[in-house]
Amino acid sequence: MILLMIACIIGLLFDLVVGDPPKMPHPVRWIGKLIQAQTTLWNKGKMRKVRGMVMALAVVGTTMFVVTIILIVSYQVSIVFGILVEGILIGIGLAQRSLKEAALAVYDPLVKGDFAEARVKLSWIVGRDTERLDEDEIVRGVVETVSENTSDGVTAPLFYAFLFGAIGLWGYKAVNTLDSMIGYKNEKYKDFGMFAAKLDDVLNFIPSRLTGLLMVLGTKNETSVTLGKRLKRWAQDAKKHPSPNSGYLEAATAVQLGVQLGGKNTYQGVASYRATMGEKYVPLTKEHIATSIIHMRVATVLFTLVMLAMEVFIFAIT
Repeated sequence: MILLMIACIIGLLFDLVVGDPPKMPHPVRWIGKLIQAQTTLWNKGKMRKVRGMVMALAVVGTTMFVVTIILIVSYQVSIVFGILVEGILIGIGLAQRSLKEAALAVYDPLVKGDFAEARVKLSWIVGRDTERLDEDEIVRGVVETVSENTSDGVTAPLFYAFLFGAIGLWGYKAVNTLDSMIGYKNEKYKDFGMFAAKLDDVLNFIPSRLTGLLMVLGTKNETSVTLGKRLKRWAQDAKKHPSPNSGYLEAATAVQLGVQLGGKNTYQGVASYRATMGEKYVPLTKEHIATSIIHMRVATVLFTLVMLAMEVFIFAIT
């Protein structure tokens, strides 16, 4: 257990300092290629729900098996080498640095008044149409992305790393990648991707709520609203989101910043309306992007402390 905690800390530091390995394909891309190949093979004919479930379990199992083999070989070399390899595998699976860099890639041109460049950079991280967005809508896109991915990209994988090491983290990453690729309710994937989408919802249930709660409790409140009222608004607004988990992050960010998230988005020219989160005490500005990055960092630190405390408690009673 102590070795696992050390590996998780190494992973966090690796992500902060190095981030995604430079000039090296990210393992998520390999998982994505596997999913793409298997989807082409299995997403046809009858019994697509069963086929999708078998395919999803096969992808997750394959991913965890590969990581297991890497760790077995590494720990055979030495304990120290094994911890380092596991720590790096954990670090590669976290997205704190890459999320910050993606947000700043939009923030920097906004500071220079280059809205055209900001819209292009935003289109790299969101699915909505960005060509005609004003500054406040560009900012909303970034803030929502940072907020939601604080759990999906950082604390949720960290949660499974603390519980099951790099094997657990990459099992989660495989499920998350499956959901992002086939977890849609359209005609092509509504049956085939159902199991992957539901499994992703289950795995994110605890991390999303814990992360959102830590945001409300631990980040700087930019309004004069009392903690009790903010917690109530957070819980109410979170349930309005179409995702059973993402709302807990966006609602937390909204109540802490005193802004309103959600609303109208356009996808390939078709308008889509999402329930709003929070109350608009102040308009969204580019500085809220920088603040959302700070919120991500604070929530990650607090989440790590909670997980360390849990590990110590389990160690003490066993």
